[in-house]
Amino acid sequence: MRSVTLALGVHVGQQNLRMDELRALWRHLDASGVDWISAWDHLYEAPPAGGTVPHFEAVATLAALACETTNARIGCLVFYVGYRNPGLLAKAAATIDHLSGGRFELGLGAGWHEWEAEAFGYDFPSIGTRLDMLDEATRVIRGLLTAPDEPDQIHRTTFEGTHVRALNASALPTPVHGHLPIWIGGVGEKRTLRMAARYADGWNAAYIAPAEFARLGEVLDRWCETEDRDPATIQRSINLLFAAGSDADSAARNEGALRDQWGPMFERVAGGALLGTPEQAVEQILAYRDAGADMVNIALRAPFDADALDAYLGDVMPAVRNATA
Repeated sequence: MRSVTLALGVHVGQQNLRMDELRALWRHLDASGVDWISAWDHLYEAPPAGGTVPHFEAVATLAALACETTNARIGCLVFYVGYRNPGLLAKAAATIDHLSGGRFELGLGAGWHEWEAEAFGYDFPSIGTRLDMLDEATRVIRGLLTAPDEPDQIHRTTFEGTHVRALNASALPTPVHGHLPIWIGGVGEKRTLRMAARYADGWNAAYIAPAEFARLGEVLDRWCETEDRDPATIQRSINLLFAAGSDADSAARNEGALRDQWGPMFERVAGGALLGTPEQAVEQILAYRDAGADMVNIALRAPFDADALDAYLGDVMPAVRNATA
């Protein structure tokens, strides 16, 4: 088993909340000592509801998040590379990094929300093509967000791919700390995990059970061996649907609400949901620690149980940290 110091984060969906409510939530999370706060990259709500739920765009949201917080690392899990030119996304990432004082980390993925892509006129090709796009975009973004070896040099990136190109491009200013961490999100064993081994500083999975997370971690380790990469240099994180309660009664209500929210998709994501009482939530999080997670993020979708969130921040997080100290 890998030796793990467990970070605890919150993945906040920027939907069904006013911006002043989001800003207050971010400040509350930051003051409560979470290690990570992230947003997602959607144009419609998730799970899909036909564009009937108010939802904010990711880049602008993350800029506000950077300015409202001072302690937690921040990021996006994950940007779909089909929505933005990679050079533009790299420039946005560097800008957010400077707004945050060097706390930003960039997540990239192949996307899944075909309904919003169709609604807004974006191509949404086959998964194989989207993975090709992810590979090419990650290579260009990694190049653009790499600081030169010497301070007086300018790092330039040239790339000619099927979907992405760059010609002698520079991205100034460089990230605050010189190297901006990149996360690859997804659970595809043949291509996504190999891209994580080849390019990424971190790998993120969503809504899978501890045993499956551990198995995929072993696949990632094998790809690291193929790529001549030390597996210990890749952070591993898991996003969990948040449906725990402050007590047994609220836990039962929240699990029922989660079932209603996800409908027929519930069974696909239920293995990666945080359920039960605070004591049971602690046990579930530690199971992911034992499965190799470096970070566990709860995913909030409004409306959520505020008392349950307070119990998580005030009771669950300290108990987990005491158990992993």
